[in-house]
Amino acid sequence: MKHRIALAGCGNVGTALLELLHEKKDELKAKYSFEYDVVLISDIIKGTVANKSGLDLEAVLNELHQHNSFAALKQDSGSLGELMKRYGATVLAECTPTNLKTGEPGLSHIREALSSGISVTTTNKGPLAVAFDELKAAAEQSGAKFLYEGVVMSGTPLIDMIRNGMAGCSVSGVEGILNGTTNFMLTKMGSGATYDEALKEAQALGYAEADPTGDVEGWDAAGKVVILTKILFGKDIAVTEVDRTGITQVTPQQVSSAAQKGNVIKLIAGVDLDETGLHPYVKPREIAASHPLAQVGGAVNAVTVKTDNLGDVTLIGPGAGRRETGQALLSDIIRMGN
Repeated sequence: MKHRIALAGCGNVGTALLELLHEKKDELKAKYSFEYDVVLISDIIKGTVANKSGLDLEAVLNELHQHNSFAALKQDSGSLGELMKRYGATVLAECTPTNLKTGEPGLSHIREALSSGISVTTTNKGPLAVAFDELKAAAEQSGAKFLYEGVVMSGTPLIDMIRNGMAGCSVSGVEGILNGTTNFMLTKMGSGATYDEALKEAQALGYAEADPTGDVEGWDAAGKVVILTKILFGKDIAVTEVDRTGITQVTPQQVSSAAQKGNVIKLIAGVDLDETGLHPYVKPREIAASHPLAQVGGAVNAVTVKTDNLGDVTLIGPGAGRRETGQALLSDIIRMGN
């Protein structure tokens, strides 16, 4: 089957997905018998372009790289649901910004797609944090696939490892570094940078947004904890139920003091399940240099899953980055065809 891909949201991650689809078209066909056309790209700022026969990705990417806009290309209009039907989309890649309170606009996009039998992959944590069960049920009812590998560890396949590699294990908890931006900043502060210097460098490299609140206040990691709690334990918690503290109050003096003791400060996120219930958290923590997470630097993420059959299993990999997150979308789309 030839996939007909629609893309909602063409920022860093959406553009990276288009680059991967363009660069790897022949390789993906040879390796996975994976064939596709990108028939629709819709972005609230850049505009909407579409073609039933498939867009010329080279032309689209040239406009994005040179002008960050679709202004020079033929535009279309209409709601995303109307456009997906008009151009016969079979897959939606949903990459709009995360809103952990309402899930919008991604929640409406995903609802529209799944209700029409269009499979969805997303890197958007908001819809899953707000309406996980609803969206899963909608996919089951329509026969569409709903995949979201990139919502927790970017392109590092944590969700696939938990669901497939650990099938048969009971899990008692998970903890780790779930936000690449803050880990990058804390690593830089450990090398002598101030908080502001570390933040500016993270923004320059594309790890942090112009408004970094979601990262530095711990909201991004808290949203991931909500999703992991659902995946691991089948329990619904609100993001406001996560015991959350960000890194804005971490000072260079605290980082230096920890280093003098042979320790490091990391923003640790996780959830434990015991006889008293669930304990979700996101907090800066001073850990010993011998701790498995201590040597995880830069924008890298690491998660330790606590199991009965395997003991503690730690997965380390990229937790931020446009192409890394675009890879998660690509992996999900390929899996849809298998």
